[in-house]
Amino acid sequence: MKSFHLYSYLIIGSLLISSCGVEEKSSEKNLKGDTIPVTVLKLNKDSFSTSIPASGNWTTKDETILSFKVGGIVSKVYVEEGDEIKKGQLLASLNLTELEAGLSQAKIAFEKAKRDYERASKLYQDSVATLEQKQNSETALQIAGEQLKAVEFNFQFAQIRASQNGFVLRKFINEGQQVFPGNPILQTNGAKDDSWVLEVAINDLNWTQIAEGDSAHIELGNDPEEFVKGKVVRKSQSADPRTGAFTLEISPEKSGNLNLASGMFGRAKIFPSKQANGWEIPYEALLDADGKEGFVFVTKDQSTALKVPVKIGKISNETVQVLSGLDEFPFLIVSGSAYLTNESAIKIN
Repeated sequence: MKSFHLYSYLIIGSLLISSCGVEEKSSEKNLKGDTIPVTVLKLNKDSFSTSIPASGNWTTKDETILSFKVGGIVSKVYVEEGDEIKKGQLLASLNLTELEAGLSQAKIAFEKAKRDYERASKLYQDSVATLEQKQNSETALQIAGEQLKAVEFNFQFAQIRASQNGFVLRKFINEGQQVFPGNPILQTNGAKDDSWVLEVAINDLNWTQIAEGDSAHIELGNDPEEFVKGKVVRKSQSADPRTGAFTLEISPEKSGNLNLASGMFGRAKIFPSKQANGWEIPYEALLDADGKEGFVFVTKDQSTALKVPVKIGKISNETVQVLSGLDEFPFLIVSGSAYLTNESAIKIN
């Protein structure tokens, strides 16, 4: 009796297992046979160029540190930070007491050397002085003359004058302060000569697309619709070792009417003249993007979905530039991708 019951249980168990297997196969068959509704877009290869946003700081690229040629006591500083200056304007000067004394000594030494030479020349003509004495006095006169030139040169640079039209950016010293030759006194720029540029940082991908001379829109304030036209005037040939970014300089067409200051933050949109060939596809059609590569679903016959790798370029909020990988396919699947696998059966909505 016990063996009969055991035999019955084995038969029932085998029937249950068989029925589960049939159901699984049936489910797999039904799943494989299901078609997934999708929306497609006809692919058209074209040339495109997308604006590149960038930000940075305003500078004149001619900022200059001014200093005295000689040391001394600062007598007068005629400007303050932010003052407008004109080329040749007197900005600061040293106390000239010591320098004037040195200049006077140099002049006296030169006059004495000149008299000694004239006397030696006359004595030589009268055969009283030797040729060597005459030559020695001539050499002493030349040395005294060169020393006088050096003192006069240094005396001129006991004053600091503006080298260009612009503004005073920084003032490093005050009146009565002792300074040494080459100490920084004032920092100025040439902002009044329309030399402003917006210096921005870009990555290596954008660097390859931009060329000197490419046009740009430089935004004013927070309104992107308010801008001035400009162009790229310099493109760095090496990356910053600290950040890995490359530097561009964008010059506005007219900066005279812009209210700018050195170091002020600015934004720009650059329009590369270099065109790329490829496809612009909706952002939602791109899958598993990683750096410069990603995947999309396409179809040739509008009944089977194929997952293919693509090389991508610029990515914006709405579109993605695809540079390669779609030449053989006429249609891109733009919706329904979340439910697809490679070779899924599809139907076009």
